[in-house]
Amino acid sequence: MTQAAALAIGVQRAESPGLWTLAWRRFCRDRVGLASFLIVVFFFGLMVASGLHLIAADWSKEVGVNFAPPTFVGPAISDSGPTAPVAAESPGIRPSADPGEIEIVDPLAGVLAEIRAASGAAAAADAQAPTLVFGGDRWGRDVLKKTIKGTETSMFVGLVAALLAAFLATVFGALAGYYGGWIDDFFNWFYSVFTSIPYLLLILAIAAVLNQKGTLTVILILGLTGWTGIFRLVRAEYLKHKVREYIQAADAIGASHARRMFVHILPNVSHVILVQLSLHVVLFIKSEVVLSFLGFGVGVDTVSWGSMLNEAQSELILGYWWQLAAATLAMALLVTGFSLFTDALRDALDPKLK
Repeated sequence: MTQAAALAIGVQRAESPGLWTLAWRRFCRDRVGLASFLIVVFFFGLMVASGLHLIAADWSKEVGVNFAPPTFVGPAISDSGPTAPVAAESPGIRPSADPGEIEIVDPLAGVLAEIRAASGAAAAADAQAPTLVFGGDRWGRDVLKKTIKGTETSMFVGLVAALLAAFLATVFGALAGYYGGWIDDFFNWFYSVFTSIPYLLLILAIAAVLNQKGTLTVILILGLTGWTGIFRLVRAEYLKHKVREYIQAADAIGASHARRMFVHILPNVSHVILVQLSLHVVLFIKSEVVLSFLGFGVGVDTVSWGSMLNEAQSELILGYWWQLAAATLAMALLVTGFSLFTDALRDALDPKLK
């Protein structure tokens, strides 16, 4: 073999793509996965922009009339009759039905009129829009802005809770699978305790016992109870990898247990953790919606898709469907996009497809 041929072979070996490069190439060839990835990126951008108060910062402002219909439906036709005449001479005088009777005068009418004029309440009432882009709620707040703000809350809860659950599951699974023995028995017992109770019943029971609403409380409830599924897979991967040749070689050169667990084995099982992380984001978003819908989720000063659905159930009886439609459409689009993205990611990272 000539020197030029050996150099060419060395260059080809140096340019050999790695696992993540090959996975990205396979992922880009999946059109459905790429489209779902763009949907996830769009919602993630909404979450970041809303969190930075670039959009929907004034979601709680009453910009429309009560139950303002969507713009594409048109303004609501008022069924109320003609308003009662108001005396022009002096505000607060009630017109008398019988000319012979004495009119009743409100002694505070003038003071109240001056207060309203100074505060601009009349102008604010006149400024309320009869219709909004996607309608208004019972207080006249923009449903579209509420949906964007609810996207921020629900996605933030899902992402942070999934990261917390994946971190706990990775640490517990690494310890149980690598060391075995009584450590493995302890974590298996711990796993059995959590999985013996139905998941939805477990999070509802913990939320009822804590009796504290808030975003942080929901994150802790979901993250501290949802690690079991990832733990089982990570433990199995560590049981499989700890006896392989590259770990024995690391042991021979004197690598510590922590280095073998988190430097040598963890990169080889990271694809499993990443796929499970994506699955748990969808699971925790739906769990947060259920908790907030039942009144155990976020506080009253925070809006999420679950709290919007909670409000919409009473509005739907009156025929005001737009808040329910907005929250349901946003949640269905994100959950569907995230699920398809997870399937495409799992196919791209599966080592059997290399």
